[in-house]
Amino acid sequence: MEIGNVTSIEGFILLGITDVPELQILLFMLFLMFYLFNLSGNLCIVLLISIDPSLYKPMYFFLGNLSFLDIFYSTTTVPKMLSGLLIGDKKISIVGCVAQLHFFHFLGSTEALLLTSMSYDRYVAICNPLRYHVLMGKTSCVQLASGCWLIGFLYSLLQTILTFRLPYCNRKQVTHFYCDIKPVIKLACANIKHIKLLVSGIFGLVAVSTFSMIIMSYMYIGSHLLNIRSRQDRWKAFSTCTSHITIVFLYIGTALCMYLGPTTQNSLEQDRMSAILVTVITPAVNPLIYTLRNKEVKKSLQRLLAPRQHCCK
Repeated sequence: MEIGNVTSIEGFILLGITDVPELQILLFMLFLMFYLFNLSGNLCIVLLISIDPSLYKPMYFFLGNLSFLDIFYSTTTVPKMLSGLLIGDKKISIVGCVAQLHFFHFLGSTEALLLTSMSYDRYVAICNPLRYHVLMGKTSCVQLASGCWLIGFLYSLLQTILTFRLPYCNRKQVTHFYCDIKPVIKLACANIKHIKLLVSGIFGLVAVSTFSMIIMSYMYIGSHLLNIRSRQDRWKAFSTCTSHITIVFLYIGTALCMYLGPTTQNSLEQDRMSAILVTVITPAVNPLIYTLRNKEVKKSLQRLLAPRQHCCK
């Protein structure tokens, strides 16, 4: 990708979250804790799904992809933010900024698409169980996941090209703790009205379509559950969806608020707070949400730890 329009400046300065030294140390410790929870929790889920044959199912195949994404999605932004909080390293090169923006949107959009695939998986499992193993076979799951990764990459590549084809002059301070589209294009020394509309339109198309498909899947699931007479069976079927629904509203709901809003100074400040939820907190709590609500994952974890507990006695 050619980025000739930004080579007139050496890089950008990320303003971060706060300039108060005492608060920086506190936030560093807090966010480092969340980041370590993210790494350990999601690595544990990937490991369990990889080695436990009882989890070789479509639902856990997508969950493994989601956990893998959460690790690298956070890693795209959090280490740089922690460096800024601890040692005040706020500079980022042009190449670093391009890479950060691209991988942030690549992994983020892929995660949204995977959440959509997971909603389809739940729809087939509940509404069409007799054909579940046919519709959600190994080949179908790999094709769905591969499609999510490919569409996410192409979407992010387009957004990155649109952002860094703009001319950037002397303004270098990015009102964020990482390079994101809205605060970066705000620094362009050109009329960005049309590019903002185009960027928002592309994001809106992807975000609204994925969110709509998820809502549609759960509308079909809801109508099917109403036909189940047994209250216990109805709750058992619905309980397999609650973790997924929670993540969808935490992740996609926050993203819609961030990227479909105006690019004002106040909105950029709010976006920073929303970004903390999406990049720091949500990836760290995802493993807890899925393991606490999922009996099969908890049993798999117990089987993994049981030999060690036996050896320690």
